Amino acid sequence: MKIVVFGASRGVGLEVVKQALEAGHTVTAFVRSPEKFTIKDANLIVFKGDSMDADAVKKAIAGQEAVISALGPTRPPVPHMMETSAKNIVAGMKKHGIRRLVSTTGAGVRQPEDKPKFIDHFIGFLLNLLAKDVVLDSAENVKVIQASELDWTVVRYPRLMDGEHMGQYQVGYVSKSSGTQLSRADGADFVLKELTELKWLKKLPVASY
Repeated sequence: MKIVVFGASRGVGLEVVKQALEAGHTVTAFVRSPEKFTIKDANLIVFKGDSMDADAVKKAIAGQEAVISALGPTRPPVPHMMETSAKNIVAGMKKHGIRRLVSTTGAGVRQPEDKPKFIDHFIGFLLNLLAKDVVLDSAENVKVIQASELDWTVVRYPRLMDGEHMGQYQVGYVSKSSGTQLSRADGADFVLKELTELKWLKKLPVASY
């Protein structure tokens, strides 16, 4: 499959690129600084661009079969970056007739199906206290995707950490059994599985240990 990955330079996005190439996909890595991107592969295209640049996003999406967005907040945060990027990605996909989108966000973006336990409430409180603008921007990003007519899935994560690619984790909603952390490698594993399996079409599952 031909896939473009936004947010490909770090975190889950970088792991998605690695695992997608290992699985035989043709990958376009959308990054702001190609000179810092060290992965080399015959099936890899490195595309220089900013996700807030609508024209660059449209060009990167042209000719793809699916889109993965692993964009996360920058440091310092850029106001409305996530929301604007989502709007650009959705517009680019509609222009080129591409339907499948898997995006990522934090588990702090609550959904009606969630039944958060005390620790989830506490983490949500801290996020709203310390990074309210980022939480709001992430929520708006999700709303843009939900309002689209695309075949979307938004994968939510708890605290992400470095760790092995084990391929063993639970998927569902925030609940008494959901965990509070996940490795970036396993986060990428679920994104790529869901990309083709479509088990969570137009839903917002949480992957965790």
